[in-house]
Amino acid sequence: MSRVVVIGAGLAGLTAASRLAAGGASVTLLSKGIGGLQLGQGTIDVLGYTPDRVTNPVLTLAAIASSRPEHPYAVIGAAGVHTGLEYLKGLLGPELLVGDAETNYQLPTAVGAIRPTCLVPPSMIAGHLKADAKLVIVGLRRLKDFQPKLVAQNLARTALPDGGNVTARHLSIDVAAREGEVDSSGLTYARAFDDPAFRVQFADVLRPLLAEGETVGLPAVLGLKDLTAWSDLADKLGHPVFEIPLLPPAVPGMRLNAALTAKAKAAGVRLVPGSRTVGFRAVDGVVKGVTIEAAGAPREFTADAFLLAAGGFESGALAMDSYGTVTETLFGLPLAGLDAGPLVHGDYWGAEQPLFKVGVRVAGDMRVLDGAGALVHPNLYAAGGIIGGSSRWAEKSGDGIALGSAVLAADSILKELA
Repeated sequence: MSRVVVIGAGLAGLTAASRLAAGGASVTLLSKGIGGLQLGQGTIDVLGYTPDRVTNPVLTLAAIASSRPEHPYAVIGAAGVHTGLEYLKGLLGPELLVGDAETNYQLPTAVGAIRPTCLVPPSMIAGHLKADAKLVIVGLRRLKDFQPKLVAQNLARTALPDGGNVTARHLSIDVAAREGEVDSSGLTYARAFDDPAFRVQFADVLRPLLAEGETVGLPAVLGLKDLTAWSDLADKLGHPVFEIPLLPPAVPGMRLNAALTAKAKAAGVRLVPGSRTVGFRAVDGVVKGVTIEAAGAPREFTADAFLLAAGGFESGALAMDSYGTVTETLFGLPLAGLDAGPLVHGDYWGAEQPLFKVGVRVAGDMRVLDGAGALVHPNLYAAGGIIGGSSRWAEKSGDGIALGSAVLAADSILKELA
């Protein structure tokens, strides 16, 4: 079997590894940690905002791909993004993610703002904000990271993207996740909600406080392993229920990470976590192996193809020194976006930072290119946040880029090595 090394255990790395293994490749996934999924909110962002959200608030994937040639979506293509999303949905099933690529849910945040996102856990669907909805935001007195009054008041005074407002009130209840513990974490509550007996206790306390026609918003702690905990609680309350993600590490992100990791392992992917990839070896331009830090001595992993899915600045795959020099830290790859003038400017909120668009260039098969459009290494591919050309945090496009590029890279590797 062909051997492939994937570097990075985030959304792009885990998705690509699963698809490669399902296609018959022998896959090793290297990561210095558990990846960034647990820091996310358990949802998938494809395109939340356009570059000019005031004059052009709605723009399709196809329009982005055709109008912005430097954007990763121009290389991946709208069809590639759709393929990536459908693959992930099929891999995880509707118990974890629902939605489609061209439509956003409008969901409340833990401070009562409204965030657009594409694929969501079914436990959040009832939180899609519509005009004249009646919400009650419920806090847990022993969970200090969620302030229901702040959420409810901000939601009530914020105009919805499609017009209108919601009605929102707040209340707090006291149900102990662990007896004797007065300050519990979200993870502690999530584990408690895995227990059906705790859900009965919780519902008995909350049910008398609810009014007819209200939809119940709760912090996103409704079960860690039991994906039916939220629907069981809704049945016991007799009201629709939705989760509002908390600060990272967020329980919905932990669920998504656990499910994707389990799928990769089940497909036969060999995971090697806890060691940073620090070097590579190439012969006549072809990458032969990468080296990780290991106890005793560095260790090399050889393969026929390599996929770099290690993220960007947030993971250390890209770095900028005190002189403003930006580098890709493993292969020393050439980067796009360095000629945009000052990479950081003082108008942080008013305009995009050019630094955030810096990253590697890729061909349509996701192989890495140099500035002249030639392959850097013929067997080196890239996926996810390492690809330049987009302000993925500002646009809320990072997950769509990760999935589209991961699936394209995996399919290209399987075809090349067949």
